[in-house]
Amino acid sequence: MQFGIMSVSDITRDPISGNTPSEAERIAAIVKIATTAEDVGLDVFAIGEHHNPPFFSSSPTTLLSHIAALTETLTVTTSTTLITTNDPVRIAEEYAMLQHLSGGRMDLMLGRGNTAPVYPWFGQDIRAGLPLALENYNLLHRLWREDVVDWEGEYRTPLQGFTSTPRPLDDVPPFVWHGSIRTPEIAEQAAFYGNGYFANNIFWPKGHYKRLIDFYRQRFEHYGHGTTKDAIVGVGGQAFIGKTSQAAKDQFRPYFDSAPVYGHGPSMEDFSDQTPLSVGSVQEVIDKTLTFQQSFGDYQRQLFLMDHAGMPLAMVLDQLELLGGEVVPVLRKELDARRDPESAVVPTHERLVTAKYGDAEPRQPRPNANRGDNVTGASPYQDTDAEFSAVYPA
Repeated sequence: MQFGIMSVSDITRDPISGNTPSEAERIAAIVKIATTAEDVGLDVFAIGEHHNPPFFSSSPTTLLSHIAALTETLTVTTSTTLITTNDPVRIAEEYAMLQHLSGGRMDLMLGRGNTAPVYPWFGQDIRAGLPLALENYNLLHRLWREDVVDWEGEYRTPLQGFTSTPRPLDDVPPFVWHGSIRTPEIAEQAAFYGNGYFANNIFWPKGHYKRLIDFYRQRFEHYGHGTTKDAIVGVGGQAFIGKTSQAAKDQFRPYFDSAPVYGHGPSMEDFSDQTPLSVGSVQEVIDKTLTFQQSFGDYQRQLFLMDHAGMPLAMVLDQLELLGGEVVPVLRKELDARRDPESAVVPTHERLVTAKYGDAEPRQPRPNANRGDNVTGASPYQDTDAEFSAVYPA
C-alpha cells in the first residue's frame, strides 16, 4: 500500500492574510512540499497538469525530474497527464526520460481533462475528448513497447518507421494509471489494457466512486488480466488534520468557504458528511480513511489533497507532519492487517522488471549506427549481448 499527496497546482488567495503567492513562490513551495513528503515517510508525490491560470504546472516532467533529483525513495507521478491535448509522441519521449532520470521512481496518470478552452489551444476539440483519449493512448501504448511503429489514425499525422527515444528504462514501460472524476469510459480503458485505475474520490459521494471502481474491477477480469483482486486501484482523498476536531474545523473553515471549487456552496459540515472530505482530529481522519477500504475493497494507492485553496506553505508543512507522523503509520498497520493476502500490489519498476525478465538481465537498448536511418524498417537498436538477442530478437 502506497500513501502520498497530490496537488492540483492552484495559485489561490489566502483568505486569512489576503496574500496571493506569485508563481515563483508557489513553484518553490511545491518543491518543498514534495521533499517534505519523503521526509515524513510518504511514498508518492503527484502533480496535475494545467495550461491556464490560476495554475502553474504546465510542465509536469520538468518539475518531477527536479523533485526526483532531490529525493531518494519518493515515487513521482501525475494527477493527471492530459492524454487528449498532448501529442502521444511527446508523452512517450518525456516520460521515458523522466523514468531514466528518476531511476524508475515514477509512473503517470492519464486523463481527458475537462477545461474546455485548453482543447483549442492545442488544436483539439473537447467534443472529441473521448475518441482522442482512446486513440492517443493506443499509440502511446505501442510507442513504449515497439522499437519501430507504423501507425495511422484520425487525430494526428501518420507515423512510418518511427522510434520513440529514449526507449523506456530496462525496456519496461512506465506503469500507467487512468484517472477520472465521474465517467466510466476511463475505467473501461484502464481495464482493457490491464492498467491501474485511479478514482478522484474528492468531490462526489463514496457511492459514486464505488460504482466506478466495481465496474473497473469487473472489466479488468473480463479482459483476462486476472481476477478482480488483481486489479490495481488508487483513490484520492482530502483531509485537514488538527490536534482536536474543533481546532481542525476552526483552522480549515476559511479555506473551505473560499475554495474556488466548492466554496460558497454547502457548509463544510454538510460537505464532509456527503463526500470523502475529512476535517478533524488525527483519529477522525484515520477513521474516515479506513471507510474507503470498507467501501472499495483492498486498494493499492492512497493520495491526499493537502495544499490547495490558498493555504500557506507553513500550514501545509504542518499538515504533512501530522499526516506522515501520526495518520499514515496507523493506516498502514490497519489496512495491512485487513488486506486479503491475494490482493494486488503496486507494480513498481522493480516489480515490472522482474515480471518481464525473471532472473535475466534486462534489455538495455543501444542504437545501432548501421541502422540509424531505418531504411529497412528494422529495429534501430542492438541488444546488450548475443544471448539476450537470441531470446528477444529485434
